[in-house]
Amino acid sequence: MTVSVEHKLTDLERVRADFPILGRIMRGGQRLAYLDSGATSQKPVQVLDAERQFLTTSNGAVHRGAHQLMEEATDAFEQGRADIAAFVGAQPDELVFTKNATEALNVVSYVLGDDRSPCVVGSGDVIVTTELEHHANLVPWQELARRTGATLRWYGVTDDGHIDLDSLVLDERTKVVAFTHHSNVTGTGGPVAELVDRAKAVGAITVLDACQSVPHQPVDFGALAVDFAAFSGHKMLGPTGIGALYGRAELLRTLPPFLTGGSMIETVTMDGATYAPPPQRFEAGTQMISQVVGLAAATRYLGDIGMAEIQAHEHELVIATLDGLAEIPQVRILGPTDPAVRRSPVAFVVDGVHAHDVGQVLDDEGVAVRVGHHCTAPLHRRLGVTATVRASFAVYNTLAEVHRLVAGVRRAVEFFGDR
Repeated sequence: MTVSVEHKLTDLERVRADFPILGRIMRGGQRLAYLDSGATSQKPVQVLDAERQFLTTSNGAVHRGAHQLMEEATDAFEQGRADIAAFVGAQPDELVFTKNATEALNVVSYVLGDDRSPCVVGSGDVIVTTELEHHANLVPWQELARRTGATLRWYGVTDDGHIDLDSLVLDERTKVVAFTHHSNVTGTGGPVAELVDRAKAVGAITVLDACQSVPHQPVDFGALAVDFAAFSGHKMLGPTGIGALYGRAELLRTLPPFLTGGSMIETVTMDGATYAPPPQRFEAGTQMISQVVGLAAATRYLGDIGMAEIQAHEHELVIATLDGLAEIPQVRILGPTDPAVRRSPVAFVVDGVHAHDVGQVLDDEGVAVRVGHHCTAPLHRRLGVTATVRASFAVYNTLAEVHRLVAGVRRAVEFFGDR
């Protein structure tokens, strides 16, 4: 199955026409300005149609039986795997499907605590993460430390929202280094090459949270030389209920399964079982077949436009947001304000106005943003705030929507400043 995208980003209105929800008039009478793609993205008709076409013409279980629908479903599923893998610079056998990126990160943390793993984490070992992380790349490592008796340590964060590479020195006890590719709050990128080099120098495994990078810039896991990486379909124009774990093939082959049952076995007797090779070893039970088809369509959609073009477009939106908010004295932006080192999202606080109140004013104007700590409570605590307003962008956003955001923040300041 193929999905054709005939436009390029130079025709932004045509891109927007692919997303029916963007035409919705919200309860305040304003057209939707959706600036919350860091939480979940909207879906183009090409993705919706691909999933619907599969479900109405080829729906069947994969890797089971020999009837035509099963064969078509298996072909679509595995072609989807190949397309998604190619999009992130991986081989098909290096891509394990999960229900989301959180599960993908939990798969890694779980199997690294299994004593059948040749790189098992145990008592006295050290797990390293950073203060910049989403909870999904922190709490699983806390749990691994609790289960195994390992020690959890972390790189701190600078005042402007970068990972502080001077805050921690790795040693031979370090077994895992887990870090984000791109912060979902400060808009800063993780120093991947430096952290990979440091981890390799002590023989540690690297785990990359790529949820906020894969939808917005060219990504090649092979070139990044990380051992594992996780990303999520719903943040990259794809369906919900589908994520992926990338793992280097030679490493995946050595690891025990996460879940057991159907589909992931090679042989089963009443005394025991042997397991299929990766990626099937880590895909127990019936998989999210139509969602894989939809996510593959999303990667083709993004790829046709061009990830470099998308990155440049979104950077223009970030620059406009930084410039607009800089004109409001009450606004403090978290993370760097230098556009040379800043990407989406833009999170900020407004002096004297709670983030939820700002969000409500914006919602009344049809502008959708996220408010809260964005699953980064330690980072917010480090930066001295409890909640922020976050605007995050995608391929379909416009400068006009940025102007509506800035105007809405001004209205919030004016309204609450009189009280």
